[in-house]
Amino acid sequence: MNKVKSVDRKKRTTSSGSTSSKKKLFVLDTNVMLHDSSCIYMFDEHDISIPITVLEELDQFKKGNSSLNYHAREVLRSLDDLSADKIFNGGVSIDKGKGKLSIALERSFHKDLVENFSTSKPDHHILNVAYSLSKEQSSRQVILVSKDVNLRMKAKSIGLLAEDYTTDHVKDVSMLYKGFRTEENVPEDSLQKLYTPPETFDASAIVTSSPFLPNEFMILRNTNRSALGMYNASGNTIQRVDKNSAYGIVPRNAEQTFALNALMNDNVKLVTISGKAGTGKTLLALAAALEKRRNYRQVFLARPIVPLSNKDIGYLPGDIQSKLNPYMQPLFDNLGVIQNQYPETDPKHKKIKELLDEQKLLIEALSYIRGRSLVKIYFIVDEAQNLTPHEIKTIITRAGEGTKMVFTGDIFQIDHPYLDSQSNGLSYLIEKMQGQKIYAHVNLEKGERSELADIASTLL
Repeated sequence: MNKVKSVDRKKRTTSSGSTSSKKKLFVLDTNVMLHDSSCIYMFDEHDISIPITVLEELDQFKKGNSSLNYHAREVLRSLDDLSADKIFNGGVSIDKGKGKLSIALERSFHKDLVENFSTSKPDHHILNVAYSLSKEQSSRQVILVSKDVNLRMKAKSIGLLAEDYTTDHVKDVSMLYKGFRTEENVPEDSLQKLYTPPETFDASAIVTSSPFLPNEFMILRNTNRSALGMYNASGNTIQRVDKNSAYGIVPRNAEQTFALNALMNDNVKLVTISGKAGTGKTLLALAAALEKRRNYRQVFLARPIVPLSNKDIGYLPGDIQSKLNPYMQPLFDNLGVIQNQYPETDPKHKKIKELLDEQKLLIEALSYIRGRSLVKIYFIVDEAQNLTPHEIKTIITRAGEGTKMVFTGDIFQIDHPYLDSQSNGLSYLIEKMQGQKIYAHVNLEKGERSELADIASTLL
């Protein structure tokens, strides 16, 4: 269902046995609107109330170039389109088949809240409006919807229903597409075909419990031999995957071999690489981009900035480059690893410096990439788990002719205050794109940074 999890299209049965089909009232927090500017259309036939404090907070976000500023402006435009006298008195219809939307004006602090919650915090004013509405409209469910887990806990402490906004949540992260599978008992004659031209065999030769997806990788085995393969949906064939290097970087396991194959495949325009720290996600992506650079006008390597306390980098001292350097350093570290595969006198070592000097290779914050023309670009977005689903969509929809996009990240290592493993853009992208012919994904499971790093990542 394309809405928060509490909304149910069916009539609910109460404990007394009667059915209730009453509309619910959802009170939206500011962070929900900054997460998804189309949220007011996601609650089906149920009503929505927006506390006046939320409008005041949106007003503070409307100027700027970040995604938060974009969402604030879009929400305010949508509310302006719906604006009428009734928006403050009974509500206005959102759309055909939808409920009503109303703006809830400030109320005196309810006696149940005044002893425990300070009146100086905007969150507490939102909480007070939601609680007051639940008392005023006791005949139906009033639910506070917020991305802020602390506010949801406060709501529950006073008996107010509160839920996360889960419209764009991945249902079950443990079942998220891995991008590869292992097939045992593969017929000997089929495996033999992978070692003789054209190194393919008909996919129907493998009896499998679930159909293969386009560009899905596989480890193929029987008692005598094994091979690495990939499903080609166009011909319904399994084709051999070789262990190739990229700009001096050699894959160390089957997963990295799969990832490098996808990253260097010109027919695959969108690639996602997930995995814990030390699995080689960024290193492989950058090495592949350098290897394939002649096919593209530029190579962009970018990452979102999620500063401490969620403050803008403008709070940091110095010019723009000194502000960005701490965030971009991991990208330069990976570039250094690749460059140091070669002696300083080697042309490939010198070439990386030339690419940087000529701006053929750009390493920048993601916010400074927005608005550029993405035509014939090899575009790598690192730490993509810190992007919202809407930000992911905004980036991909800017892809022009000849552009390849790569998103890397660890869905369990998130720095964004309102995202988690289910709601982040990388998880959402993996779930929605699987099965597309121009898309490939690989989840890297084995750490290759060092034995120490692998143990720490697993145990600590």
